[in-house]
Amino acid sequence: MRVTLKKAACIFFCTAICFSFLPGQALGAGPGVSAQAAVLMDRSSGRILYEKNGTEELPIASITKVMTAVLAIESGKMNRMVTISPQAVKTEGSSIYLKPGEKIRLADLVYGLMLRSGNDAAVAIAEAVGQSEAGFVFRMNEKARLLGMTHTHFTNSNGLDNPDHYSTAEDMAILTQYAMSHSLFQKIVQTKVYKAAATNKEGMRVWRNKNKMLTQYSFSTGGKTGFTKTAGRTLISTASKNHLNLIAVTLNDGNDWLDHRNLFEWAFSEYQQTEVVRKGEIRANTDPFYRGHLYASRSLFLPLSKDEQRSFTKKLILIKPPLQTKNWVPPSPAGRVKILLDGREIGEIPLFYEQEKKKSGGFWTLFTDFLNAAVSGNELP
Repeated sequence: MRVTLKKAACIFFCTAICFSFLPGQALGAGPGVSAQAAVLMDRSSGRILYEKNGTEELPIASITKVMTAVLAIESGKMNRMVTISPQAVKTEGSSIYLKPGEKIRLADLVYGLMLRSGNDAAVAIAEAVGQSEAGFVFRMNEKARLLGMTHTHFTNSNGLDNPDHYSTAEDMAILTQYAMSHSLFQKIVQTKVYKAAATNKEGMRVWRNKNKMLTQYSFSTGGKTGFTKTAGRTLISTASKNHLNLIAVTLNDGNDWLDHRNLFEWAFSEYQQTEVVRKGEIRANTDPFYRGHLYASRSLFLPLSKDEQRSFTKKLILIKPPLQTKNWVPPSPAGRVKILLDGREIGEIPLFYEQEKKKSGGFWTLFTDFLNAAVSGNELP
């Protein structure tokens, strides 16, 4: 974008400084999978560790219900009673066998949705939260747009086949990353057995989770299964070990249980969570205005292989101060640090400007400042 000199007085330029260790290296090849499309993502940072046709638009079957569950949880109506409509009961495919006129808590419907993949539960949820399934589908697509799911379109709340109902492995990983930020969602998807309270038309129901990863893989923390004849087998699963929290998504995969297990085991052996930016002051060879005033409000951790730990690049981007800096305070944040591998961005963290540092002084403060300077990972040229 071109900027005139006149505009430059009001619109502050950005400056970039690179701190290179060694040239970046590409991601490891990873294990082979039989899926048509697959993605393995680090849940904490969003870094994709493995992908195969990750942006190919494909039918997704019942993993659609992750979005349905998210909107139900975010509706704030989880403790409300829902009256089941005849339309919900007539929904084809997998079912939790709801009855017309049955009154059931929305939370119980979400458990039935995620553990037993009830298509009838999906429609009942859509009608309760969106007033109609069409209204709910509109919300689903709006949420997808807000999350940056650029290759996704929903036509229903359950994932039944429709030519205009599709997503990608990468988009579904993005959705799952967001969904797992909800503690209630985490609780639901890692539940192995759930007892739903008796209703006016049905006694207590006991549902066992269809996700075999929960019982067959010790590091599993949840997920969602799916299948239709058009989509084939689809699967989302999550796993955690040694501070690594992972999301695997496979589409049209006849060997999904083994593929997910192999993806997780490969990542757990290949990657370690690594502190690439340390919380605190950033000492950088930049404009004098910023020296001694930049800080990161938190540390940034990324999953890196041993080779990558020696080869990543830090790029510092700051809002350039005007010629006259008196009384000028940078916007918040004042810049960011990008982490690059082989020229590709794999993470970033915002930086903030601290106008005046308040220190108590004294020998101990000076000593700890010296010690922090000696060990800090935030030194930039």
